[in-house]
Amino acid sequence: MDMKATTVDCLETIRTTAPLVHNITNFVVMNPSANILLALGASPVMAHSRKEAADMAAMAGALVLNIGTLAEKWIEAMLLAAKAANQRGIPVILDPVGAGATSYRTRTVKHILDEVKISVIRGNASEVLSLAVDDVMTRGVDSSLSLSDEIVDAAGTIARQHGCIVAISGENDVITDGGRVFRVANGVPLMTRVTGLGCGLSAVVGAFCAAARHDLLTAAAAAFGFYGLCGELAFETSDRPGSFFVAFLDSLYTAGSAEIDERLKIE
Repeated sequence: MDMKATTVDCLETIRTTAPLVHNITNFVVMNPSANILLALGASPVMAHSRKEAADMAAMAGALVLNIGTLAEKWIEAMLLAAKAANQRGIPVILDPVGAGATSYRTRTVKHILDEVKISVIRGNASEVLSLAVDDVMTRGVDSSLSLSDEIVDAAGTIARQHGCIVAISGENDVITDGGRVFRVANGVPLMTRVTGLGCGLSAVVGAFCAAARHDLLTAAAAAFGFYGLCGELAFETSDRPGSFFVAFLDSLYTAGSAEIDERLKIE
């Protein structure tokens, strides 16, 4: 499979159609996620009210659920929105921020997975593994585990159990549907020093899935690769977190087929 061509196709579709990405996300990342989606070429909306969540999701190209700042009313809105998206075949991306850190977070993610159809789970290694075993503890939203074979096997098991894609961020990323496995080597360590870039990746996965509903696995892998290579481009401009984020937005806006052909590292 030519992942470079797939990535270019997804990016061009996003930039020509500006898919609406509905985010029910946390207070910390609303602004950066919106700016990341706008720079990419998508159209972000942040709609959390139970009174409109389902209607907004039904109009979107993708729905992104992020549990970073949990509240009961938001969980209800997430379920309403996801059920509306499921009815229309709209991809639903779940970011289990901090799953494993508290029993409440872990129970919430498992409840969402039981109640609605999730297309892609996008998290770090410890967040993902907490959905498979009970004794994994995360440190905030940072991953405490490396991408060992155990993690990859657990991701495949979760993917098969829920009929979804599991996409794990790390030094090298892993994206699997329980059968096929993609590994992505793009990105720079400084990306972990900017609040919201992981959540922004979940939003970008939503945009790529909206652009390529026929194969969400390759769309998710393409999103990871493009996002990481934009980080590499930004690092060439700045090695400091504040100015890096500005350069990163600029890279999302300007990078295209030439950069993808030169830099994309997906196996």
